[in-house]
Amino acid sequence: MDHSKLNLSRDKDIIIPRALYATTPDTFETDIQKLESLYSHKMIVKYLKQTKENISNKVCLLVAKRYNVEPFLRFSL
Repeated sequence: MDHSKLNLSRDKDIIIPRALYATTPDTFETDIQKLESLYSHKMIVKYLKQTKENISNKVCLLVAKRYNVEPFLRFSL
């Protein structure tokens, strides 16, 4: 994907999950702060819940904890 063609408002469904795809517990704080400068907490949660990207359950749980929302998982065990 050519990131230069992405639009912050039109492509948030792509940008949000991809920004957190490679995050780890060690880099989560920095990564989520970058997203928060662009998108609301509600949007971040919404697009993480809807994505087909392989976002780890650990990342989903970190996001849920940060925003005090009910924990959610991308993959059931």
